[in-house]
Amino acid sequence: MSHQIFGESESIFGYKDLRVELYYSAAKLTTYLNVKYSSKISPEKFDGIYADDIRKAIAEKIPPGFMTSLDDFIATLAKDATFKPFGEMLHSYKVERDGKDRQFEIYKTNIDEPGFREYHERLQTFVLWYIDAASYIDVDDDKWQFYLIFEKYITNGNPMYAIAGYMTMYNYYAYPDQIRPRISQVLILPPFQKQGHCAQLLETFYKDCYRRPEVLDITAEDPSENFQRVRDFVDAKNCFLLPSFKPEALLRGFSQQMIYEAQQKLKINKRQARRVYEILRLYATDESKPEEVRSYRLDLKKGL
Repeated sequence: MSHQIFGESESIFGYKDLRVELYYSAAKLTTYLNVKYSSKISPEKFDGIYADDIRKAIAEKIPPGFMTSLDDFIATLAKDATFKPFGEMLHSYKVERDGKDRQFEIYKTNIDEPGFREYHERLQTFVLWYIDAASYIDVDDDKWQFYLIFEKYITNGNPMYAIAGYMTMYNYYAYPDQIRPRISQVLILPPFQKQGHCAQLLETFYKDCYRRPEVLDITAEDPSENFQRVRDFVDAKNCFLLPSFKPEALLRGFSQQMIYEAQQKLKINKRQARRVYEILRLYATDESKPEEVRSYRLDLKKGL
């Protein structure tokens, strides 16, 4: 997604053997920026043509205070040992990788949490590299809430943390006296992808909403295909436990009871409830029976 820094062509002009180094420490997200190259175009030799100012382009997108000395950056890494996650821990779980259990924790916080505003300034820079058409949010609006995933591990007997991903959510007003949380940005960092973390994050967020009577239902802002697949999986798994989504009920068609139960018990909006119904209806359809398959196809057309 470097086009959000360097333009649609995603190219950098004027260098040979270019290497751009942008490092973050795992916990505090202390940042290091450096640009290496073997040679650079000279404006004196090329009619006043200058090489792209890489450092300036990146510095405009990351908060000030980043380091340019690798030795200084390495010296700060020991400070990660003192880092503690922000906010309230909502959930902890384990993921098995390479025959070992790895511990993860999910926290909920807001921008007023001491130190989090500065931390979020560094954290949000990841969206420019990994989420297409991403933009920074207005954190001065107190309706934003944040959910963060950290890996917790032990080094020299001390617990330490590494950021694995995060989600932003905005509490929209819903008439007359409720709110409609909207998921805005969801990012699982590349080293932690395809391990089930997004589903864990979404489930934790849902459960946090279930206990809030003021929540009407949950929406998502322009979800990507990857996120929608995870959302469908989690919602389908949860809806399958509801009486109105049992196989015999699914074969009778989409009903008002499904809409009501999905919203009242799972805070799922009508549009998503219909989507989940179609997924579970296919699951309940015996594809060896032509009439059931035909009924399913006709039902899908009615929903278009």
